Amino acid sequence: MNVTITPGLLRGAITPPPSKSQAHRLLIAAALADGESRIEHLADSQDIQATRRCMAALKAPGEDLPVLDCGESGSTLRFLIPVALALRGGGRFTGRGRLMERPQKPYFDLFDEKGIAYRQEDGVLTVQGRLTPGTFALPGDVSSQFVTGLLYALPLLPGDSTLTVTPPVESAGYIRMTLQCLADSGIHLEETGPYAWRIPGNQRYRATGGALPGDWSQGAVILCAGVLGHGVDVAGLDTASTQGDRAALDVLARLGVSFREEGGVLHPLGGTLRGATFSGRDIPDIVPVLALACTQAAGESRITGCGRLRLKESDRFAATVELLSALGADIHGEGDDLVVRGPTPLRGGVTLSARNDHRLVMLLALAATVAEGPVTVQGVEALNKSWPTFLTTYEALGGKVS
Repeated sequence: MNVTITPGLLRGAITPPPSKSQAHRLLIAAALADGESRIEHLADSQDIQATRRCMAALKAPGEDLPVLDCGESGSTLRFLIPVALALRGGGRFTGRGRLMERPQKPYFDLFDEKGIAYRQEDGVLTVQGRLTPGTFALPGDVSSQFVTGLLYALPLLPGDSTLTVTPPVESAGYIRMTLQCLADSGIHLEETGPYAWRIPGNQRYRATGGALPGDWSQGAVILCAGVLGHGVDVAGLDTASTQGDRAALDVLARLGVSFREEGGVLHPLGGTLRGATFSGRDIPDIVPVLALACTQAAGESRITGCGRLRLKESDRFAATVELLSALGADIHGEGDDLVVRGPTPLRGGVTLSARNDHRLVMLLALAATVAEGPVTVQGVEALNKSWPTFLTTYEALGGKVS
């Protein structure tokens, strides 16, 4: 589906959808628990549907290797591979888009060591075997999703295990989020060192629940709207959150714009955007909108460590360069860095593909508001992955969509 967005100011206050990262974790813990858990403010995006669907398949009686359709959710796939081995002796994992192309080497290296069979062919990853208690080690420089998967699975094993993550550690905030969810669910882990734990086996998940906070990944899009001169406020974001994309506030402060929190609402205070250097290593989901903000900052900005963007729903690294360049921005890649020089006016009158990537739909929608003419965005249905009501929210703020 294509939409055309006409430039114009956005005004008002919004509450972004609930945290998708925490929703995945709470849903898995709830499904593993005895008794009823109640999770409030759950947004039923395609990624969340994938986790619900896969946990239902894992818990259902039947074949030893259930088929787990992960859609396009990397979290669902990587979180549940070890859980499937612990619960059912494995599973057959399927997905769509680029999901099954994403690297799983940290797991495969472990499986080779532990005698777990695996094969990947025709878009299906089959893993088979039983995880046994023991010593586990993971590299920390790939994705925290592998760490989370083992942290959920190892307490289910019939004996004690240890897990060590070797530095540098990617997305440490998301590991802390996992640890908090496990603690809330009655799972005990003994920290033996930095990113090292002794994990007792034979544990049982306890039913729990609660209200999900706002999603900083989505909220960052609206925060960037405030930076670009729109009169928007953002409610429902916990400024003490362990969500990695809470770093958006720190990055925007480096670019020269701050926010005031009042009554749980973040208000943009304005300011002159200036170029800055910051790391995108732990925040790959919001690098595109931060790069957009950099196009309007005076001087050079450098976003370092963006290699993981190449492994998302699209090659998000190349796409960010190509889409912003098509709008007239001065941006290019240098190794794993994005380099942006500004400020540059953004032109309209173009039709651009969002590459089946929800983050790129949001990037283009926000860029169109400050362009010199309308921008047609192809493939807005990708929003269903994480924020199905984004365009409705956008229009409620005054966005012009046709």
